[in-house]
Amino acid sequence: MKIRYFDHAATTSVDDEVLNSMIPYFSENYGNPSSLYSIGKENKEVINLARMKIATILNCKVNEIYFTSGGTESDNMIIKGIAFANKRYGNHIITSKIEHHAVLNTCEFLERFGFRVTYLTPNSKGIINPADVERAITRNTILISIMYANNEIGTIQPVEKIGEIAKRYGVYFHTDSVQAVGNEKIDIKKSNIEALSISGHKFYGPKGIGIAYINEKINFMTIQDGGHQERDKRGGTENVPGIVGISKALEIANANLVSYNRHLKELRNYYISEIQKRIPNIKINGDMNSRLSGNANISFSGIDGNKLVEMLAEKGICTSSGSACSAGFVNSSHVLLAIGMPNFLAKSALRVTFGKENTIDDTKFLLDSIEESVKILRKI
Repeated sequence: MKIRYFDHAATTSVDDEVLNSMIPYFSENYGNPSSLYSIGKENKEVINLARMKIATILNCKVNEIYFTSGGTESDNMIIKGIAFANKRYGNHIITSKIEHHAVLNTCEFLERFGFRVTYLTPNSKGIINPADVERAITRNTILISIMYANNEIGTIQPVEKIGEIAKRYGVYFHTDSVQAVGNEKIDIKKSNIEALSISGHKFYGPKGIGIAYINEKINFMTIQDGGHQERDKRGGTENVPGIVGISKALEIANANLVSYNRHLKELRNYYISEIQKRIPNIKINGDMNSRLSGNANISFSGIDGNKLVEMLAEKGICTSSGSACSAGFVNSSHVLLAIGMPNFLAKSALRVTFGKENTIDDTKFLLDSIEESVKILRKI
């Protein structure tokens, strides 16, 4: 059976060029970067070059890039690190109800240590109003954490405006950019972003490697003790193959951003247009203007989204009924509920996220399969 993959928000395959760049560092150039002999020193230089490449692409300083195990660790490192280091100045954090659980659960953890968190409600399209962010700021606010783009409904937040507000009030601004990097042009200085999280496997890089950008002026506490790696801020032997892979993946993504988005948008728009023609009683979730090019989240009234995903999987089609991190749970998507969607519609949602290997023929097969499956499910 041919596998047709439409779940790129969950993960992507590793690009061949990325994989080839990594392979030597598994077996030939295997030295520990902290060692004093040549094969270790050479890998230290490889890490430095990767850090320089990433800093150039993101428009920040080299010493502001830290390597982690992924987006979840980057979120934890930044939010907890800033919170604990600055508690003497205030204990208030602002975030939103549609954040990834890496942010939400981190904020809930901090509430147990005396921090107060404001969870902002987005509008019905999934957009956070910058005016709501400004109204929520108090004299005790030390951090604003609003994601760049949502992993479920694809909405892109007004990050630049929120960054301006944070800067005006002297509050640190972090954005979880896991879904945005590789899909959107990120300019850290232009957007007034002071901390940012990245995960390699979302843009055809390897799993198990991430990036935390933290402005050099930010006071933050080390939360993972160990050796002196990452300038004493994140102990642990460096993942050299992963670092090489994520820097190469980011380089490729940045170079092909325009053509990649054009391809995704063509497939997504065709998919949505055909769904609207073929299937009645549907609802497109999220904003169609401020949205990631490859994201299509649609509720099919009268069905169970998980059952639709299972029926499509039997045909070799990979999709999602919500966030991949919550697969297996029967609870409705917290994102869809936060934008005011009734429970029965939230449970009927199907998330399709396109990638570079998808074609029109694959999309036609997907459309035929969804149409057939929805008809069956609505009769049950």
